[in-house]
Order: sequence, then C-alpha cells, then structure tokens
Amino acid sequence: MTKQIQLKQVNFQYPGGKSNVLKDVSLEINKGEFLAIIGGNGSGKSTLCKLLNGLIPHYYVGDFTGQVIVNGLVTTDHKVAELSHHVGYVYQDFENQLVSPRVLEDASFAPLNFGFPDYIQRGKRALDLVGLHGHDDEFVWQLSGGQKHQLALAGAVSLNPDILIIDEPVAQLDPFHAEEVYKILEMLNKDHGKTIIVIEHHTEFIAEFCDQVVLMDAGQIIWKKQTNDALKEVDHLLASKIYPPQVTQAAYQCGQFKNNELPVRLEEALNQFPIQLNNHKDEFPRSNYSHLAERDKLVELKQVSFSYKMVNRSRKKVLKDINLDIHHGDLVALVGNNGAGKSSLMRLITGLVKPEKGNVYVEGKNTRNYSPEKLADTVTYIYQNPEEMFIEDCVRKDVEFYLKARKVPGYEKIVEDVLRQFDLTDLQDNDSRLMSGGQQRRASLAIGVAMEPSIILLDEPTANLDIATRKHITKLIDSLKEQIISVIIATHDMQLVAEWANRIIVLHEGEVIHDGDRESVFSNVSLLELAGLKPPQILELSRKLHMSPLAYTVEEFVHALKKEENPSGIYTEII
Repeated sequence: MTKQIQLKQVNFQYPGGKSNVLKDVSLEINKGEFLAIIGGNGSGKSTLCKLLNGLIPHYYVGDFTGQVIVNGLVTTDHKVAELSHHVGYVYQDFENQLVSPRVLEDASFAPLNFGFPDYIQRGKRALDLVGLHGHDDEFVWQLSGGQKHQLALAGAVSLNPDILIIDEPVAQLDPFHAEEVYKILEMLNKDHGKTIIVIEHHTEFIAEFCDQVVLMDAGQIIWKKQTNDALKEVDHLLASKIYPPQVTQAAYQCGQFKNNELPVRLEEALNQFPIQLNNHKDEFPRSNYSHLAERDKLVELKQVSFSYKMVNRSRKKVLKDINLDIHHGDLVALVGNNGAGKSSLMRLITGLVKPEKGNVYVEGKNTRNYSPEKLADTVTYIYQNPEEMFIEDCVRKDVEFYLKARKVPGYEKIVEDVLRQFDLTDLQDNDSRLMSGGQQRRASLAIGVAMEPSIILLDEPTANLDIATRKHITKLIDSLKEQIISVIIATHDMQLVAEWANRIIVLHEGEVIHDGDRESVFSNVSLLELAGLKPPQILELSRKLHMSPLAYTVEEFVHALKKEENPSGIYTEII
C-alpha cells in the first residue's frame, strides 16, 4: 500500500505550555484508509491533525521538532495554502468555516480565491458529492445544522484534495443526519479514493464505517490497529476512558467470550447472543403522556406559534400551534431532528423571544409581559456553547455573578456549595474560556444551578464531549432533580434520553408529534424514523432479541442475561 502520510518523531508544545502536547509521535497512514483517531479530551488528537495541513507549525507556532510528510511534501517547507490542495479539513466548530451568504458561493469560495476559472463547476460538483444538490441559491442560515455540516464538507471537497480530515463528524447532529454524514464520507472513501481521517468519540460509528483506528493518550500514539481488533481491546480503551460499542461492552461484561470473539457491530451481536425466546411480546403503551395532569403546572404553552423574518422579508414558521404543559417533577427530553424547533421552544419559555401567536405562561406569568431578566428568577437557560455563559475572568466570578447582581444574602456559601457539587473548587480561579470542554460544561451548569431556578433548560449539554465526560455530565444532570423542580433538555443524545428522562417530547417540523415516556417512544419504529431518531445500540439489540422488558443500558442488558431463568420463563437458554 502507498504511504501517504508519515509522522516521524514529532514533538510539539504550545507557547506558554508546561509540557509537550505531542510526544515522539510516529505514524504512517496509507492512501485510501478510513481512519479514526480516538482518545480522551486533551490526548492530542486535534493537535496531531493540525500537523497534516500545515497549521502546525505555520499558524499555531510553538516548539516543534520532527518531520511530517504528506503526499511527498515536507509540511515545514510548504505553506498552508499549498497543502490545502492535498488536505481538506472540517473543524469541530464547522459553522465558522462558512464565509459566504449563499450555498453555492460558499462551496465555490476556495477555488475562486485560488484563481480556478471553473470555480462554479467545482462548487457545484462538491455540493453534489455531499448531498446538497438543488440548494445553490439558498442562504446559509436557511440550512439545518446537518446541511451546514455538509456545506463545510463541500468547501473542503471543492479543491479535490486526496485527504479529508473531519473533527467530530456527528457533533451537534441528530442521529439521522449523523449517519448521513458518515455515508457521504464512506462514498468519498470507497468511490472516489479519498483518505478519510475522523476524530471521533462514538465507537458505534467507528465500528460501522472505519477500517483503521489510532488510540492516543497523553500526547502519544498507543497503537494503530484494524477496527475489528481495535474495538476489542476493551481494557486498553477503558484505561484511556474510551467506551467500546455498547454491544462490545455487554459481551465483555458477561464474561462468556474471549476477546477475539467480542462483537463490535449490532449484526454480530445478534448472532453472539443465542437467547431462545418464546413468542410472547409485550405491547408497549403508545398513549400520550397524561398522568402528570394532577401535578402543579410550571409552564403552559397555549396555541403557540413562532416564526422569524428572513432576509427577503418573508417569515419562516418554526413552531406551529403548540399546546404543552410542564409539571412539577418533569424530567423532559426534547428530541427531534435538526430544525424541529427545540431551541426555539426553550427560548420562548425563557422569554428571550415572544410568541407570534398564543401565550406562554411561566408559574402563571405571561412571558409577553415580563422581560427575560424578570423571568430569570424562575427559569435558567444554559446555552449549547458554554462560552456564551461566561462573563468574568474566572470560574468563581462567573458562578457568583448573578447572585452578586441580585444582592442575594449569603451568596458566598451558595457559591462554595455549587463549586463543590460540580467538582470546580480546584478550578475556581481558572479562566472559564481556557478550560477543557467537559470543564466548561460543568462551569455552565454551576452558573445555572447557583441561580436557584425552579426550571432549568439545557441545550445539547453533552455535545462535543468524549463518552467518559458525557457520563460524568449525565450524572451531574441527574443530580439536578434533587434541587430543581423541573429540568428540560434539548438533545440528540439518545443514551441520555433513555437513561435519564421520565418524559420525552418529540418535535417534528415545528409540531409536537408525540408526548410520552421512553417505552412509548423507543418501541414506536415509525415515530423514530419520522423524527430522525435512533435508539441506543443496546436498546436496539434488546428489541431485536424481543427482550421484555427492553434493556435501556448495558447494565440492564447484562443483568437480564445473567439470570439463569426468570419467573416468566421468557429466557429458556442463556449463553
């Protein structure tokens, strides 16, 4: 196979850093590989990838030693502009790569600025390749999150590079669009011979689409293996706080398999768990969620519609005739594909925006008559991007800002307790903006909880986090039910939904199409398909095995398997 990328004993340290971010890194990547780079937050994944298009050391200066060769070019001898013909890069914050107002203009931007006379044709071809045919004249802000991600990819593809790097391909995307992005990458790899490199935390996607895996830890390459072998290295992965696919975890925890027998894909697991079941299948409830009607209402939305004005002065309808009540004790997951209206609904509850029609009541107050500042005593909204929550120059000042502004007596003790609750005591003097993604999430949660609201709203609280950090954040979110009357989360994280929510509201094209519990949602295949949702892998496995009740976590699945025989007689044979 042709060696396309070579890293030879590379070391790198950012200015002012205390130690090397990359330490004696040597790696070879062959032409046509579909490679996943995995590792915990801070392991050096993004830094390594920035070597490949010359951003390091040309743009990000620092102490650099070693050699990087891409398509025969030593990167230190060639400018970033020249290397961009060989390496396309889609960053984690991909929206910052969108620089033109209309779709085709953006896709054509790079070839235009490199002076290609056929820049329009290159842009059109790139849009076709990534699945955006027919969107040429649309404004970028008209696109859904998934489509914006595809447009950023089109911008990278427009120069026809041999190598594509995508940092967190599925971040901020609903499950349907996440799979669509990976299918596009698979097509570019198999049909067009592109070398694909992804930085990824979701090992289920790695198992399905990638053929090679590199594990990094503390700035070093631990190993590079074929995907099937890599994802069976459970001990190695867990030591680096990487969680294998749920079916792999389940088989490993059962203790019945040798490592080389562990399944890494759902189809393999179906053959690995030969459970003999009788023909009995429970019918799961599909009725709307109504038994909380006896509880006190915190929020009421009555015939609420919302739209915003477009550039051409027309209005885009986002929410349509929403009728919804939120009660004491509700742990609500707002789910649906990108553009369904989840974030808009939450902003209406905060009073940041007012309904076009209908009324929103928060603890009996009509939000039309109150400013967001007045409603902040009752409702706290924690943004998807934690940086938007930070005002001061350190964590402690950010957490105490609201309390000091409202002159809350004894606020110092509240701040101390909240910092302790979110493991921030040792970080309280750090600048919140300079912390890791997981630390920033904890800080933004602490800011919201310190305000002591009745209702807390969280927009994608686990986005862009590795699985270990997501699990930590999930535990912190779970603890909120002890001190917050109601919690509402807008999320694409179906594992969080399955494990945490007692109520799931499904939005689709601005309408509530289902309001129920996890059984009524995850057992309704047509609903999942319509809303672009995908159950957690372990739940899908238990459903295909006709397990009753369904297993929503790996622990529940393993517990069911380890029963020698349950009283109902459903399981007549155990592995």
